[in-house]
Amino acid sequence: MMYRMNTRCTNNQEEAFAILKALEYVQTKLDNEVDKVTTVHKESMTTLESLNNVDKHTFLTEEMRQKVQEMGSRGWTIRFRWTKAHAGTTGNKLADKLAKEALSKTIIPISYNRAPKSVINRDLEDNSRETWQKEWEKTTKGSTTKEYFPTVVERLKMKINLTQHLTTLVTGHGNIKSYLHRFRIVEAPDCPCGNGNQTAEHILLECGILRKERERLIAAVAKTENWPIKKTCLSKNTTKHSQNSRKRWIK
Repeated sequence: MMYRMNTRCTNNQEEAFAILKALEYVQTKLDNEVDKVTTVHKESMTTLESLNNVDKHTFLTEEMRQKVQEMGSRGWTIRFRWTKAHAGTTGNKLADKLAKEALSKTIIPISYNRAPKSVINRDLEDNSRETWQKEWEKTTKGSTTKEYFPTVVERLKMKINLTQHLTTLVTGHGNIKSYLHRFRIVEAPDCPCGNGNQTAEHILLECGILRKERERLIAAVAKTENWPIKKTCLSKNTTKHSQNSRKRWIK
């Protein structure tokens, strides 16, 4: 007796499906016996507990409950026992062996293909991130920010305390003279250090006024990155140091 499930199904679904099919088999073979008692041994405590969890209403859980109820109405006594995995139990070892054999036999038709809600949600999230990435690459805006965060997935993994100063640094927009000069708010874009226009990149890499802060930033990344550091390599720690440089200049 071998079955295959869709590869998107979870381990819990596989465990529940195995219980269901085992009960169906026992009922079919022994339903006319006088002593109708069977014990189900499973290594998944989660699957066994789901039967008694009134808040659990997945498809296979309900199917198991209905089967147990049906068999009970026909005089069956069904007991569930937990078996420790990989403990050398004969029945457990045989079940693992048969499961591996079934997995390798692609000629066995798929018996169950209902993907769980968690997998559907994950697929939707993946599709949303892919769409977001395509839009991010296609847009002509945010060119400075793209240098820091070219991929949406990597940005979402970062835990960054977003502040006014960091936002100015990674967008090039804010209280810096090159930006203000574009809108004629200040007369010139020159940096007070006298060594070029005051852009976000100038503040990070060149401004003489922020030399000490830059030295601390270089020291912070020296163990893993060469200077000048690639903008895509800025992490939570390095952005904190770069924020300090920006904060001092605003003061």
